Amino acid sequence: MSVIRNILNSRSSRGGNFFVELTRIMGFKPRNISYYKKAFTHRSLNQKDAEGNAINFERMEFLGDAMLSAVIASHLFNEVPGGNEGYLTKMRSKIVSRKHLNELGKDLDLIKHIQTNISTEQFGTNIHGNLFEALIGAIYLDRGYRYVKKFIFERVIEPYVDIEQLEGTVISYKGLLIEWCQKEKKDFNFEIYEDTGKDELKHFAVKLRIEGRVVAKARATSKKKAEEKASKRAYYAFQAKITPS
Repeated sequence: MSVIRNILNSRSSRGGNFFVELTRIMGFKPRNISYYKKAFTHRSLNQKDAEGNAINFERMEFLGDAMLSAVIASHLFNEVPGGNEGYLTKMRSKIVSRKHLNELGKDLDLIKHIQTNISTEQFGTNIHGNLFEALIGAIYLDRGYRYVKKFIFERVIEPYVDIEQLEGTVISYKGLLIEWCQKEKKDFNFEIYEDTGKDELKHFAVKLRIEGRVVAKARATSKKKAEEKASKRAYYAFQAKITPS
C-alpha cells in the first residue's frame, strides 16, 4: 500500500498544485513547467523522449550542480578578496557538501513531488540533495542565470552562508587528519578488516595508527564510514593540535 500511496501522491502534484508549490518554493512563477516535471522524474519510470533519450532528473542534477558551484564561487570570490584558490575551494566545498544539500532538499520537502513507481522509502538520503540540484538545473533552463542566482541567494547564501562560521566547519575529518599528518610529517595508516560481529548488515572495523600507535578505532557499514568515524575520534583526541582550515 505504501508504494501505491507514494505513486499517487507524486502524480497528484503534476497539475495545478505542482505549479503553486513551485512558485512558493522558488519565489517566482515557472514559465515552462516541463523542465520542472523532468527535474522530479525518477529513472524508475523508464521514460524516453521521441529520440529515445532518457527522461529523468539526472541530467538536470548535473546542470544544477554546475550552476550552484558557479554562483557560490562568484559569491566567495567577491566576499573574500584575500582568499587564495585553496581557501576558496574549501569554503565552496563546505557550502555545497552533500550533507548540506540533503538538508536543503529535505527542508523544502522536494521528495513529495517526485514522480516514481517505487516507494520513496527505498531512496537513500542523497535523493533530497539530488532533487535540489535538479530543481536548480530546471530554473536555469526555464528562467536563466539571473533567476538561478536569485534562488540560490535566497535559499542558500542569505540564510546559511556565514564566512566566519564556515571557516570552523569540518566536512571531512579524514581529510583534515591526513592534511595535519602530512604537514607534521607523521606516518599514518588505516588498518581495515571485515568485522565478524552478529549484525545483520556487514560491518567493517578500522584501526587508525599515527607513528605506529593506535589512536582511534571505529566500525561502520562501509570502509569509508569507518575511516571517517575513526578520524573524527582522533580529531577530538588531538583537537588542540589540529585546527580546521
